[in-house]
Amino acid sequence: MEASQIATLDDLLTSQRQSLAAAVKADGPNEHQVEIDRLVWSHAHAEAARALGVWAAATNDPVPTEFASIAAEHAIAFAGDMPGASVESGRRLARLSTRLESLEDLGAADEHRALRSTLRELADREIRPLAGRIHREDLDVPESIISAVGRFGLFGMSIPTRYGGVQDGQDTRAMLIATEELSRASLAAGGSLSTRPEILVRALLRGGTETQKQRWLPAIATGEQLVAVGVTEPDYGSNVADITCRASRAGETDWEFNGTKLWCTFAGRAELLMVLARTGQAGHRGLSAFVIEKPAFAGHDFEYVQEGGGRLTGRAIPTIGYRGMHTFELSFDHFLAPTDSLIGGDAWLDRGFYLQMEGFGLGRIQTAGRAVGLMQAAFGDALAYARDREVFGRPIGANELARAKLGKMALRLQASRQLSYRAGEELDRGGGQVEASVAKLYASKMAEKVTRDAAQMHGAMGYSEETDVSRYFLDARVLPVFEGAEEILSLRVIGRALLEGVS
Repeated sequence: MEASQIATLDDLLTSQRQSLAAAVKADGPNEHQVEIDRLVWSHAHAEAARALGVWAAATNDPVPTEFASIAAEHAIAFAGDMPGASVESGRRLARLSTRLESLEDLGAADEHRALRSTLRELADREIRPLAGRIHREDLDVPESIISAVGRFGLFGMSIPTRYGGVQDGQDTRAMLIATEELSRASLAAGGSLSTRPEILVRALLRGGTETQKQRWLPAIATGEQLVAVGVTEPDYGSNVADITCRASRAGETDWEFNGTKLWCTFAGRAELLMVLARTGQAGHRGLSAFVIEKPAFAGHDFEYVQEGGGRLTGRAIPTIGYRGMHTFELSFDHFLAPTDSLIGGDAWLDRGFYLQMEGFGLGRIQTAGRAVGLMQAAFGDALAYARDREVFGRPIGANELARAKLGKMALRLQASRQLSYRAGEELDRGGGQVEASVAKLYASKMAEKVTRDAAQMHGAMGYSEETDVSRYFLDARVLPVFEGAEEILSLRVIGRALLEGVS
C-alpha cells in the first residue's frame, strides 16, 4: 500500500465524514441512512487495506504487498464512487495463484504457529469427520467433540489461570487462531462451540463477585458447565434496551423470571444461561444480567419443571445452516433462580446492559474469527478442486479467470484475518469496540462472497450436499445476522462513531 494511496484514502474519507456530519446534524441520522452505510463501508474497505499494508510491511513478502495495493485500489474506487478494481488487478491476482497456500502463518510468532498446527490437527481428527453428518441430519454436537475441546482448554482461553483457565495476560490473537481452526472444521460444532462462554466470562470478570467467579469460572474452563446466552426477544432483536422479559424478587431468596427469549444458541445442552432481564424502569438502565443453572437436555425440545411449579421450556428454531448447537426459543413461566444468580449482586442491579455491551465487543471479534475460519475451509476446498478437476482437457485452475477468482478469495480471506488481528490488539489494550465491529461487519460479508465463489468453483457439485462447500455457503449466511446485524452495526455503532465529534 503506497503512501499516495493512503493519502488519497484519507482525503476521501475525511471529506465524506465532514459533509455527512453536517447533513446529519441538520436533518438527523434517519434521513441519511444510505449515505451513512456507504461511509461505513468505505471506512471498512480502507481499514482492510491498511491491515494488509501492516502485514505486508511486517513480512516483506510480495503476496501481502500485492494484496495491500489491490485492496487500496478497490477502497479508493469504492470511497470515490468509481468503478471497482481494474482488469489489471484481476490479472495480478491470477499471477499470484501459485503462492496462495499457507499464508495464514506468514509473519506469525512461533507460539501462534504452534497453536495453529496443534488445533488444526485436533479439528481434523475430532470435528471434520463428523461435520457433514451433523449438518445434514441436524444432530446435536457429539459429546466426543465437547470433551476434546474441553481437554485442550479451549473453553478457558479467556479465563485467568487462577480460575482454572489458560489466560496469562491478554492474547486475543490466540483466541482468534483457535476460533479460525475450529470453524474451519465446522462453524457450529467447532468454532462457535469453543467461543460460546466468552460473553459470560467477560461479564463475570468485569462485574461478578469473587464467590461467583470461584463458583462458575473453573467449571466453564473445563467444559463441566457449558454456556448459552439469552438476550434477544421476539419483538426486540437488536433493540436490546427495550426487552421485556422480567426478573422480579420472590421473597428474600429468589428471583422469578417471566417472559420469552429468542435465538438462544445451545440453550438446550448448556447448563448455564446468561440471561439479560428487566429488573427496573424502562430503557437500558433497568436491565440486569443473571446466571441461571439448569440441567443439560439433548435434542430439539426440552421442558424443565421446578418443584414449586416454575417452568422453563425450549424449542429449537429450524435453520438452513449453523446446525448442531441448535438455536432455541425459551419461555420462562414463574421460573425461580436464587438471589446470588444476579451477576455482581446488588452493586450491578439495573446495570446489566453495560456488562452485556462489553461482551458484545468480544463476541463480534469472535464472529470475525469464525468467518475467517469458514473462508479458509471454502478457499482450501476451491483451490484443491481447481487443481484436480479437469474440464475441456485441462484443470479448472489452468484458466486465468479461475486463478483470478482464487486470488480474490485469498485476498478477502487475508484482509479479514489481518483486520481481526488488528482489532484484537486494540481489545488487548483496553479499547477496540468499534474496531471489533468493523472486523465483524467486513469479515461476515466477505465470508458470504468467498463461500459463494467456492461453491461456484465446484459447479453443480457445489449445490450438492455431498460436498462441504454447500454447507459453508449456508453457514455463512448467519454471520451478518448475529452478534449485531449488519445494518445495526453500520448505522448505530460504526457510523455513529465515525461521525461523532466531526466538525
